Amino acid sequence: MEKRKYVIVIEKDEDGVYIGSVPSLPGCHSYGETLDELMENMKEAIELCVEVLESEKQDIPLEIFVGTQEVEILA
Repeated sequence: MEKRKYVIVIEKDEDGVYIGSVPSLPGCHSYGETLDELMENMKEAIELCVEVLESEKQDIPLEIFVGTQEVEILA
């Protein structure tokens, strides 16, 4: 078993809940009331997503995350 690292994009909803998603694993999302809870939930979600891809004999996408950029607009 090899170690893999994934980038998690974290947002906070209007109720203060943390929402995480993995750009390189479409559909891989989770949430948590705290950042610690989110990270534990994300580890489980990533493991499940990878397990499903492997069971379906699909390639595991390589991490291709480049970065984030902020854009300012007038609204």
